[in-house]
Amino acid sequence: MTRLVLGTRGSPLARRQVEIVIEALQASVPGIEIETRIIRTEGDRRTDEPLQAMAGEGVFVKEIERLLLSREIDIAVHSLKDMPAVTPEGLTIGAVMARGDARDALVSRDNVTLAELPNRARVGTDSRRRVVQLLALRPDLEVEGIRGNVDTRIGKTESGEYDAVVLAYAGLQRLGLGERPSQVFSLDEILPAVGQAVLAIECRAGDEDTLKTLSTIEDTSTRAAIDAERAFLRRLGTGCSLPIGCYGEVTDDKLRLRAFVANDDGRIKKGSSQGPASAAARSGDMLAVRLMMEAGVAPARRS
Repeated sequence: MTRLVLGTRGSPLARRQVEIVIEALQASVPGIEIETRIIRTEGDRRTDEPLQAMAGEGVFVKEIERLLLSREIDIAVHSLKDMPAVTPEGLTIGAVMARGDARDALVSRDNVTLAELPNRARVGTDSRRRVVQLLALRPDLEVEGIRGNVDTRIGKTESGEYDAVVLAYAGLQRLGLGERPSQVFSLDEILPAVGQAVLAIECRAGDEDTLKTLSTIEDTSTRAAIDAERAFLRRLGTGCSLPIGCYGEVTDDKLRLRAFVANDDGRIKKGSSQGPASAAARSGDMLAVRLMMEAGVAPARRS
């Protein structure tokens, strides 16, 4: 009988995502036993600070990865968008599940759309990616940082602290709040973060039994899409310090990749590419180089 210890963050959304993964594993591996261990990460502890103010990348995953490497847990469930583009040595993304809806959504106090918000409305987000795209749509907005879990952010809107907040639509759907947004942005309006709406299951690279177990819930189309997106992010070499968005979609073994890079003054350079899904990583890398040249940002050196 297969038995695994699973590590996760403790937010309501993280717990719901674990339930989704456990349900999938139990359906594909009869008799599997999974013990859940809640882990408080740096990002969970320092909720009064903007994410950009925290040193380094992976503030929601580093503690969990240390427990994987020390063999205190066997697998970890992450929102892939929280993971740095480079996985630590000794670890691997053992499986990615079929992607949810990767779009962003607006939750407003008066249930109005972005266009209907009053002049200089206060909109909350802690993502520079969302900030530059929101301001491209509505330059008059006062876009300000916000931290906390989904319920906390919505509560700050309902209390009048913000006129609206922007959240990942997949997270709202997983929490049973799919009807709450007043607007779901199209991909032409706001491109998602790398890996947005994807649940990733991380494990030790040499753990063949666990890798075999996780392979039963792997979605190959999602894997190709995120391989391209993460290659795009790796080429930038900047984690979350530069506003970027990237979204890959596979149809009939063909990958379409859409992305943007914004420079320091907020100017956005958009681009897209198409190619075979089998060359996903190369497509992501090449698109990043092209957009960074157009935006006047030097590509990162390869390690």
